[in-house]
Amino acid sequence: MEIKHIQIKITGKVQGVSFRAVTKVVADQMGIRGMIKNEADGSVYIEAEGDDTLLEVFTDWCNEGTDRAKIENVEITPGTVKNYQNFEIIKK
Repeated sequence: MEIKHIQIKITGKVQGVSFRAVTKVVADQMGIRGMIKNEADGSVYIEAEGDDTLLEVFTDWCNEGTDRAKIENVEITPGTVKNYQNFEIIKK
């Protein structure tokens, strides 16, 4: 099973709607490792690691988001695997 790394930038109404907390729960349930943080421009930045199938399901979820979030755009970029041990919320 090959582990891949992707970077996800989500824009829209994704801050102040428990997006990071719910994303962590979803990632933990799926076995996705990585991190999520709010950006100064109002977007959310995620680094996620897992196999192709897991990442596909996870990115599908990112396109839906939480009930209170309003997703406008999801930008996915492949990256180098960093071997995250878990999924964590980065608070600035």
